[in-house]
Amino acid sequence: MSVQRLHVEKRYCEVAISGNLVHLAGQLANDTSLDIKAQTQETLDNIDRLLADAGTNKTHILSVIIFLKDIEQDYAAMNEIWDAWVVEGHAPARTCVESKLYAAEVLVEMTVTAVRISN
Repeated sequence: MSVQRLHVEKRYCEVAISGNLVHLAGQLANDTSLDIKAQTQETLDNIDRLLADAGTNKTHILSVIIFLKDIEQDYAAMNEIWDAWVVEGHAPARTCVESKLYAAEVLVEMTVTAVRISN
């Protein structure tokens, strides 16, 4: 089975597809000067865009791992945006942990695995 890669950089690709499985690299906001709500929304917008590029959408997400810089401070606000984004009846398996992220201004990063709905 071959692997298709989208948005390939030297060190990584944003999307890796094998069969009907779609794996997204860790996604974060484009503008990391924003607060947690805006960073979460930009992150989810990026996920939507990449899933569409891969031939699927958020209703076909299997799992998400969410990394928060400060879970005590940002968990509720992140969930407010998350809850508005998730389609009722299609909530994926989810893990949310506090983590030291690659840059101090990054407040949230998400890694997604989904199923492709078209080939």
